[in-house]
Amino acid sequence: MSMRINDDCTACGLCLPECPTNSISEGDIYVIDESTCNECEDQSDGPHCVAVCPVDCIHKA
Repeated sequence: MSMRINDDCTACGLCLPECPTNSISEGDIYVIDESTCNECEDQSDGPHCVAVCPVDCIHKA
């Protein structure tokens, strides 16, 4: 599985540097490459992008 950013994204950029797999990229809104996102499964505190998102727009795909 992977994470997905929905249309509520404000493109604030906070999630971009937090992704340890570099799966997030810029577009009209930020997008997550589902082929490389591993939901931070190797991180003890879960998906970093979810933790920093101010509008709660990142969810499991």
